[in-house]
Amino acid sequence: MSSSSPTAISPLRRLAVHSTTTCSSHAAAYGKCILKSYTDMKKDACKDEFEKFGKCMHEAMKRKW
Repeated sequence: MSSSSPTAISPLRRLAVHSTTTCSSHAAAYGKCILKSYTDMKKDACKDEFEKFGKCMHEAMKRKW
């Protein structure tokens, strides 16, 4: 079931679009940080990158969580 309105996009689809386009640089930085330290992961190792990615997603989704 799809809507005829182009602005009626499901929240999951909006999340996918914004995480791969709008916030792609932040997602890439977070992913690189995880890859760099995944064998010896410590708490908050990639906190800054995660927070920047999260902030970008919140702004892109126009929603307060």
